[in-house]
Amino acid sequence: MTYVTLAAAILAEVLGTTAMKYSEGFSRLVPSLLTAAGYLVAIVLLAQTLKSMSVGTAYAIWSGAGTAAIALIGMVFIGESVTAAKILGLLLVICGVVVLNLGGAH
Repeated sequence: MTYVTLAAAILAEVLGTTAMKYSEGFSRLVPSLLTAAGYLVAIVLLAQTLKSMSVGTAYAIWSGAGTAAIALIGMVFIGESVTAAKILGLLLVICGVVVLNLGGAH
């Protein structure tokens, strides 16, 4: 259940960040509200995750998976450039999260 809660926190953060892209500097109401709601839900769910997972592991997974997801969304749906450096960076983030998980999620 811990990983399900963490996955929901990641999804909420990714949705909030994606909405922020469309908020135009918080000048558009609906995307701005979606950003705030996404981050609020993400933080609440992350806090619940920390009841049973170490902060280092949880935050590494949350931030790493969120970063990778946002980078992919940017490249696939928003038209941001795809470069070898970006792909390498994403692979390194994923490898870092895997290595931290191998240490155990206590």
